[in-house]
Amino acid sequence: MKKVGKTTSMLLLSALLLSACSNGGNSGNTAAEATVQPTAAAAQAAPEPSAKATASPEASSAPEAEPSAAPATAGAASSTAPQPAGNNVAVSGEQPAGGDTAAAEVPLLYHMNKNYDIVPNEEGTNKKVVLLTFDDGPKEADMINSLIDTLDKHHAKAIFFVNGYRVKEHPELLKLIKDRGGIIGNHSWDHIVLKDKPAAEVKKQIEDVQNIVKEVTGEAPHFFRPPHGAGGDVGKKIAAENGLLYMTWSVGSLDWEMKEKDSNKTAKLITNVTDQLHSGSNILMHELPWTVEALDKLLTTLEGKGYSFVDPRSIELKMR
Repeated sequence: MKKVGKTTSMLLLSALLLSACSNGGNSGNTAAEATVQPTAAAAQAAPEPSAKATASPEASSAPEAEPSAAPATAGAASSTAPQPAGNNVAVSGEQPAGGDTAAAEVPLLYHMNKNYDIVPNEEGTNKKVVLLTFDDGPKEADMINSLIDTLDKHHAKAIFFVNGYRVKEHPELLKLIKDRGGIIGNHSWDHIVLKDKPAAEVKKQIEDVQNIVKEVTGEAPHFFRPPHGAGGDVGKKIAAENGLLYMTWSVGSLDWEMKEKDSNKTAKLITNVTDQLHSGSNILMHELPWTVEALDKLLTTLEGKGYSFVDPRSIELKMR
């Protein structure tokens, strides 16, 4: 009986040991699974925020602020700052073409004086700047693309003053200027001398351009240059009624006096500009083949003299 009892006790002890080992093993597997599963779930979920961030408008539009941060363009360094309230930015609150929200955030750093020069609003803002402008377009896609390629190379912006009759003939060229970041100005419908015309005719010449540019690009111009620099008091009044900054120029390239057969046109154009050059120069050029050819060397020359290129959107829309 003692032997049997001893055997029974040993069997019972063995059974208890086996049961304990079995339960301990299951508990270990369960804990391991609990540890692994959250890690696996996290790994599966991780790509989702990244994918959403890449596709978000904020993320996709962010690189567009980079060109305007280039140091060569005066007034552009602060273009990524939040848009101030009220009349503190140079452009309207409308969404620019291509979703370029940074374009609507250029602060007003300059104004135009009565000599049509560009002047800093405050001390400390770079005054050694020039404003680049091109009149009488849009003419040809090749010239427009070449001009803007050169502007982009020098981190510069320019106003393209367009005629309504040309826009009507080739609206796609106006859209090209807008899509490539050019600033569009109003140069009247027919390129006629306005100062002696009746008020109704001047109004039509200016406002028809405002309307067609807005139809094509979604935004009306903010700058007006009268053909031949002759808008008269009526032209100034109607421009102001349409929220336009009226301007002629303070430095003429005289490219309009050149002919295809002339020699050394690039050198002549650069000399014409540099002979008159001063801080705030408002430089008049045209969409002409020789101007396209000369532009890169001209801008390089200006940079060599310490000048940078004012962003037109940083100019107040009121002379003072």
